[in-house]
This record gives sequence, C-alpha cells and structure tokens, in this order.
Amino acid sequence: MHHFISEKIRNVVLLSHSGAGKTSLAESILFNSGAVNRLGKVDDGTTVSDYEVDEVKRKISINLAILPCQWKDIKMNIIDTPGYPDFIGEVKAGLRVTEAAVIVVCAASGVEVGTEQVWKYTNDDNIPCLIFINKIDRENANFFSVLEDIQAKLGPRCVPLQIPIGAQKDFRGIVDLVSRKGYGGSPQAEIEVPSAIVGEVDKYRDKLIESVVEVDDKLISKYLEGESLTDDEIYSCLHKATQLRKVIPILIGCAIANKAIVPLMDAICNYLPSPMDRGAIAAVNVATGKDEKIEQTSESPLSALVFKTSTDPRAGRLSCFRVYTGTIASNSQVWNTNKNITERIGQLFVMRGKTQEAVSQLIAGDIGAVAKLTATATGDTLSSREFQLKLPPINFPEPVLSKAIHPKSRGDLDKMSTALPKIFEEDQTLRVDRDPDVGEMLLSGMGSTHLEVAADKLANKFGVDVVLEVPRVPYKETITASVKAEYKHKKQTGGHGQYGHVFLELEPLSRGAGFEFEERVVGGAVPRNYIPAVEKGVNEARLGGVIAGYPVVDVKATLYDGSSHPVDSSDMAFKIAGAQALKKGLSQGQPVLLEPIVSLTINVPDNYTGEIIGDLNSKRARVIGMSPTHGINVIEAQAPLAEILNYATDLRSMTQGRGTFITKFSHYEEVPTLIAQKIIAQKKSSE
Repeated sequence: MHHFISEKIRNVVLLSHSGAGKTSLAESILFNSGAVNRLGKVDDGTTVSDYEVDEVKRKISINLAILPCQWKDIKMNIIDTPGYPDFIGEVKAGLRVTEAAVIVVCAASGVEVGTEQVWKYTNDDNIPCLIFINKIDRENANFFSVLEDIQAKLGPRCVPLQIPIGAQKDFRGIVDLVSRKGYGGSPQAEIEVPSAIVGEVDKYRDKLIESVVEVDDKLISKYLEGESLTDDEIYSCLHKATQLRKVIPILIGCAIANKAIVPLMDAICNYLPSPMDRGAIAAVNVATGKDEKIEQTSESPLSALVFKTSTDPRAGRLSCFRVYTGTIASNSQVWNTNKNITERIGQLFVMRGKTQEAVSQLIAGDIGAVAKLTATATGDTLSSREFQLKLPPINFPEPVLSKAIHPKSRGDLDKMSTALPKIFEEDQTLRVDRDPDVGEMLLSGMGSTHLEVAADKLANKFGVDVVLEVPRVPYKETITASVKAEYKHKKQTGGHGQYGHVFLELEPLSRGAGFEFEERVVGGAVPRNYIPAVEKGVNEARLGGVIAGYPVVDVKATLYDGSSHPVDSSDMAFKIAGAQALKKGLSQGQPVLLEPIVSLTINVPDNYTGEIIGDLNSKRARVIGMSPTHGINVIEAQAPLAEILNYATDLRSMTQGRGTFITKFSHYEEVPTLIAQKIIAQKKSSE
C-alpha cells in the first residue's frame, strides 16, 4: 500500500449492538477493495478481524481490529470493534483515534440497547456518522419500520440516502435518492428502478434535500423558491451536512452476501471527514504546561497516541498508534512524554488483522504499529524530545464486577505473576488487587464474559490455568460493651518456666476508628521491656476474632496492670498472655459481626426506576436520593457488599443493558442477627 496524504485518509470505527454484522461488513469492504481475495465468514472463523482463539470459539469480536484498505484514491483505516458490552474499552479506544463512525443496525432487530449506547458516544463527541442497515435480505427485515425506529430513538437527523429494491429474500439492490438510479448485482451495476417505488423515491428524496440544504444559505433560498437543485449541489450539501453532524445518512445492504456494500464504501470516502477536515487538535505543550492547537499536518511537530497494546509470548509487545501531527519514521527515536523516556522505533507496520505490512513512515492522520517499545503503554503520547507534546488520554470505564482468581496449581501461581501484567497491558478495563483481609487476588472487569475471556487468554496465550470464584466478603468483628479481662500464662516444665500476667481493658470505638493499643501500667507491674511483647500478642490475636475468625476493628485495648516473675517471665510468655487476654475480653464484650457497606450511583432510564428500587430493597439497600434528568434517573443508594457482588449482571438483566453504575466503599455496619448467624455457620462449616 503506497503512501497517502492526510486529506486522502479516512479513519472510521464500526459500531453496533452485538450481532448486527460489523465484522461481516468489514470483511466485505476488504474483499471489495482487493485487500483480501476471499470473503471470510464469522461462523467459519475465517474473518480477518476475528483471529484470536476466543473470538473464533465464541463467534464474537473481543478486540478491536485495524483493517486498512484502499478504495479508489482513498486509504480507509477501518476499525472493527466488539458489540458485546463487556468489551466497551475496545470501543472507547476505537472512537478515540477515528474521525468518523459507521453505526450498523440489524434490519430485523432495529435499534437495540447497544445501538443507543454507541449513538450516545458519537453524539457526545460530535463524531460524524453514517448508519448502515444490515441484513436487509433477512426474514422479517423491514426497511421502513427500522427507519421509523431509528428516527424515533436516534432523532430526525437520521435520513435515508437509499431505499431498497425488493425486500427480504427478494432484495435486489438499492436506489440512490440523489441520482434516482438503481444499483445491484455483484459486481455492482446500474439496474432499473421499479415503477412501483418511484413515488417512494421522490418522497424520500424531497426529505433528504430538505435536511441537507439547511447548511447552505444560497441553496436553501433556491430550494424554497421552488427551483430544482442539481445532483452536484445536493451531494455538496450532503458532504457538508454529514461532516457537521447536521445529517446522519442511512444506507442499506447485506454484508454477509456482499450486497450494496460498494455504495457504502463510496459514501465513507465522499461524505466522512479526513483528519484534516476535523481541524487542529488540542495537545499540552510540556515545556509551558499549556494547551496548544496543533494542525494535523505532516509538517507539524510529532504527536502520536498509543491506543492498543498487544502481547505475544513469542514476538513480544506490539503497540498500535495513531499519528495526529507530524511524521514518524522507521528506525528513528521518539520521546514518550508520559514516561519521560526515549523510545527506539524499529520497523513500522500497518496492521490488517494479525498480518503486518512494513512501511518506512507514517504521516499525520495515519494508523500503524511498532514492536518492542520498552516502556510505552496504552494511552501514552509519542513526540519529539525537542518539541514535547502530550495528547489527552483515552477515558476507559472503571470495572464493575470482581471475581477471586486462583491458580490451579503451584506452577500456575509462579507464572500468573508475570502473565497478569501482560493482559492488563492489552486491556485497560481490567484490574487486579489483593484483598488483605481475606487474602484473595481479585480480578475486576466489565462483566462475567469479560473476566472469563481474560481467564481464557491467560490459559491460551501464557499457559496459566486459573479458576474464577465469587470473592469472599471481608467481614470484621467488634465489641459493643466495655470489659476488663485478665489472663495469667504460667507454665512450669523444669528449669526456667513461663510466666506472663496481664490485665486488659477493652472499649468499643466509633466505626472506622480501627484498632488501638495503649498502656497505663504504673509501678512496674509489667516491666517496660515486656510491653511491646504484649502489644504484639494483642495485634496478632485481633486478626482472628472470637465469632468467626474475622479481624477485630473499632476496639481500643489498654494494658493497665499485670505481674511478672524475675526468672520465668519472657517476651513469649507476655505475648501469649496478651493474646489470650484479648480473646477472653472479646468473648465477654458482646461481640458482633460487621459487614462492608458500599455507596452505589446507578444511572437508569426513568421507566426502570420502580424495578431498580424494588430490587435494591430486596438487597437490604437504603435509597438515599434520586435525581431525574433528561429521561435518566440517577439513584444514590447504600448496600451491603455481600448483596451486590453480581450487581453488574443483575442491573444489565433488569434494564436490558441500559443501566450503569459505580460503587465506592463507604463504611462498616453491624450485620443483622439472623444473617450474622448464617454467615458464622457457613464460615465454621468451611473450616
């Protein structure tokens, strides 16, 4: 593939609800452009973009795929993204490095939850779009009902640029509403427009013209005065209106059968913006600390954003990046402004799925990859050391579901520590944390499928077999009454014996105060050199409470008296005495079980509010407040962690995927007696 100037590049992300046909569409685009010589199928596992083991097995996209191809004199960098909501991080990365999007809608299913979500993303960032109604030849496909659905849910700016000739299995082609010409067949050729749909053609053509002429004052006057517009004038308005997002053109076809895909490819080239059409970009000048506007030209200082990192056990790390300004060359050096380090650039590539094509350089607006950067991670900016720029990072969502991750064997434990960081490099929506209270490693992600895929990736790529389980809840114990406890550790075994004698006073503290140890021994009843041993014994004993062995918190233990023996006393004796005195006091202090409470912020459409509130009540949650805005209700609540371990799955099910939430640890509260009894019984039965 030869070099293209920035004006001849189109960076386009494919978006949709899962199963609408993005990957099949990408495959047809590659085939029609000549980038591949056969049409792969998702069901056969032969597509260019779905090449990972898990993608072939599950028949869904899991990772974004970069698919460059040339159409006429334009280079199209198509980015195929997953439709399944667990892999939203890939969608965010694809959106970040493209100027335009094609939103794919299934002709049988219409606008689905995922469609609404990706529409919101493009709307929020004002990204120009085309809508492609796919699978128009399917049974139950109905163009006009789907069009009505699109305009009702996504807005009246969505207007058809084509209407179909025939329906379902009789679909034969499309009519271009501007030229009034019909196209069909493979390879595509002009076909006759049936007389039966001429009226529909004229009706929708008028609506299209009404929508697009609003961007040109001269043409709108001409149109309102009843004069006819030339096709070129309409195309010109359509180009401008699409780039301003005043109009979202709707096209139709069938990707898997490669029908009516060529007009979509033409529309991508003719109506969607090049990098230069989007104007200057904002970047921080590291020297001044201020934002600057940098023109997206090859003559500007270099700035490139790494948006995807993949790791191959054999080939090493591969960094995919988008050049925003300037030029990057093979066998050169760049400056990582996030890490403040020089990176050596070896051979540059353009990726097409898993294949690599070597290139000598990449200019502003283009997308490529480089292997074996030492410190660079996803979200980092590459620039020149002389003129350091930093681009805004990719805003990845926070994980919403956690599972305990355990290695299957000792050998897997050793390998897991090196493999986990590598899959986190690949996927910025994964997290791993160790819960010190229960001693578990927690893997967090966007949903159960996301975590299962991560576990499969550990096995397939790095040979690490792991098990995912529901995490244990970090319960705590405390007391509700002040008590005094005495313990004398006395043992005579011949020779030196053991003697330690302590008096402890235990007092409950306020929630969140932790654990405190003090001493107010007078007269040397406990020699000063043994007090640290008492404290050590108390602190070790508090890690396993008397109810169910959970750590003790919100208690103040005070050593106030005791006695010693001039020969038999020792650090060990006083350590044992301190530990036993604490346990004795805890038993007498009306101990209770505490559970972690988290704050929930839930965003749901208004019509789901009642169901969400009912479900929260069943989870022992307290609703603190609600804030309805623009059809979305923001519900603030607090709930026991034990009740919401699978809330990501529950909320997705209740709201058909329309609800989102975030959690934050709030505090600990006493567990109700009946529930505490069950927890204690379960803990004892598992020991």
